[in-house]
This record gives sequence, C-alpha cells and structure tokens, in this order.
Amino acid sequence: MTLTRRIVRSLADPPLTRETVEKVKICLLDMLSCVYESLDLEPSKQAIKVGSRSQGCSTIIGTPFRVSAGDAAFANAVLGHGLVREDMHTGSVSHLGVVVFPTLLALSECKSSTGSDFIRAAVCGYEVGAAVGRAVMDSETVRRFRPTGITGPLGGAAAGSLLLGLSEDASTSALGLAANTTVGLNEWPAHGADEMFFHVGFAARNAVTAVELAELGAYASETALDGPAGLFAALGRSDRASSVKIFEDAPEILSVYHKPAPACNYAQTACQAARGISVDTADIAAITIRASAAALNYPGCNATGPFHRALQAKMSIPYCAAAILLRGEIAEANYRLLDDPELKRLVSITKLEEDAAFTQTYPRIQGTEVIVTLRNGQTVSRRLDDVVPATESQIRERFRAACPAAREVEAFIDTLESQPDMRPLTALLASR
Repeated sequence: MTLTRRIVRSLADPPLTRETVEKVKICLLDMLSCVYESLDLEPSKQAIKVGSRSQGCSTIIGTPFRVSAGDAAFANAVLGHGLVREDMHTGSVSHLGVVVFPTLLALSECKSSTGSDFIRAAVCGYEVGAAVGRAVMDSETVRRFRPTGITGPLGGAAAGSLLLGLSEDASTSALGLAANTTVGLNEWPAHGADEMFFHVGFAARNAVTAVELAELGAYASETALDGPAGLFAALGRSDRASSVKIFEDAPEILSVYHKPAPACNYAQTACQAARGISVDTADIAAITIRASAAALNYPGCNATGPFHRALQAKMSIPYCAAAILLRGEIAEANYRLLDDPELKRLVSITKLEEDAAFTQTYPRIQGTEVIVTLRNGQTVSRRLDDVVPATESQIRERFRAACPAAREVEAFIDTLESQPDMRPLTALLASR
C-alpha cells in the first residue's frame, strides 16, 4: 500500500479524547490571538489586499471581506504567522496551526460543518503534518527548506478532505496534489525577508485548492509521497517514507507547545533563561549562550547583526537574549530596538556554544543556558532544561486582549464539540 493511501486510511477513526478536544480549542484560540494582533503589520495588510480581490463565501478574519476559500485561507494564515508566536510542533519543526485552521475555517463557510467535524479534521491535519515532518526533517533538510512549507500543505489537505467528507480515493488525490505544492526556501532569515510570512499562506491556499480539485474528481499520483520521484525522494529521504506513523502513539497535536515569546522557536528557552537574570547591563562584559546544535544551526538563529528588520531580530538567539537582559521582559517591543547602542553592544559580546546534553535531548526537550560575565569577573547564569510553554490562562488572556468579540468567540470555541454549524464562528471573527 502506498504511503498516501495508508495515511488516509489511518485517519478513519482518530482518538478524540477529552484532552485532545481541549487541545484543539486552545490551539485555535492561540492562532486567533495572533491573527488579531497582526492585522496592522505590513505583510498582513498585503495579504488582505491580495485576498480581498476575489469574492466568495469565506471570511478574512478581522475584516468585512468575504472571498474565495483559497484567498481567505491565504490571508488568515499570513495573519496568524505575523507575530512569529504561532504554535510549535518541535519534532517536525513546523507551525501547523497557522495552516490547518485557516484551511478549515475557510472551507467550513462554503459547506456546512459541525464543530465535531472541525475538531476531528484539525486533529488529523496536525497528525499528518507532524508525522511526515518527524520522518523527513533533519539538520540538512531544515537548513535549506522551510519545514512548514513541506508539512503544512499535507496537513491542511488531510484536514480539509475530512471536513468535506471526501472519499478515500479523493482524499488520496488531495494529499497527492498537496505534495506537489510543498517546500519553501530558507534563504529569508539572513535578510529578515517576508517569504517566511507568506510560506504558510501559500501552504493554506494550496491545501484548499488540492481539496477542491480532488472533490471535483482531479486525480493525483498515489505515489506522490513515496514514489521514485515523490516528495521523500525529491528531498533525498526515500528511506524514511516507511517510518511515517499515524496515531500509533499519542496524537501529535498533544506534542504542540505554545510560544511565550514572539520569536523563533529556537530562541524561546534563551528568552526565558535571560529573563531570570537581573543585572545592570552596563556591568556586563560577556554573554555566553549554550544550546543544542539544532538551535545554533537553524538559519538566522546565530545572527549577530546588523539587524535591519524585526524578523532578523526575532530569529536571532543573541538578539532575543540581549533584548530581554536590557528590558527585563518578553514583549513585542523588544524587536523595535534595532538601532539601540546598548543592545548592539550586548549582541556583539555574545558567544554561542553547543551543549552536548541539550543536543542529545532535542527535540524531546529544548534546553538553553545563559551565562553573563560581569566586568568584575563574577558570573550570573540560568540554565533551563526545557522551554516553559505559555499556559492556557496566558493564551486566553492574550486572546481576550486582542479579539473585539472575545467573549462570544471564546464561548463558541469552548463548546465547539456541540456546535451544529461552524458558520456563526466565522461571522463573529469578521468583527475587528
């Protein structure tokens, strides 16, 4: 049996435990908070303008525009990615929520779907993207290709196929079509360029298109994933296709964590460790940050400037840690200090080192140690064995502060499994 068909058959009866259902709700609230906070960012405004040129049944969140499902998915995915605070599945190095949810929200407005249908589809979308990502991602792959550009279209297409109730054959074709739209290059970090924001938009739009084409009868090669010229072969990882596991352990969505900082995944633990160090930065003579090889080698994470764009700073472990040592808090405002002389000095005296223990335990956990050497020779350090995720209460607080219709939206999502129709939710999300 081909990998594509095996995946589709494995999604027939997902384990929808109470824990899994509640995780979907928190992931959705987290994504929506990022959407609303990103509405006024330049890539968001560009995505909204492009998306608003069509007409259709799907909502661009936070706007009055009702556009085609593909254009809504594109714009909402870009909005969800704008802060660089989207949810994270470390094993696949992917941000699956900002593809799966925009895909499902867009399609749910075009065809009546229940809340339980939405939950089931979301769980399966995360599962497919995460499982394929676990199999194919390694240090070489992620250095060249954007992981979410590979895993996102597959997860979105799997989710959308389930939401629309496609047959096994049609769902297999949807995945095959989505496989043909994957990738996204990792050249952007060095320049802080905007490709990153649009990668997830392309992924969501392509997922929607793959599902719509398959629903109309488009036929894709069943070996698009594991064939001799399929996705795994194209990435030079043919031997790993057989290792893809769907729902053999706990659902992959339960491995997703929610970022505390609006920055790259690999800078999260450094941010938290730096926040635990309280010194006058004028007294700092040197900074050493010890992390895993994965963190140090991901494009942009070892950058020391000059920083011309906020995205460069959000990717840089030295910048993220230095900004927190300077300001004492994790905040979006940290990335508006690109020309601050003291921050530049702190970055210039920062050295990154691999810690063998952190490398060994990654991706199961993500440890980092920040060591500050003072001018008098004393050192102050903080070592964290793993990132501390944003809690449910923090996620809800962020959402309530960002969404104009927060009370109504939160009440709907909290009872998602009993909702007979998803369309009232998207009507609420049109409010700004």
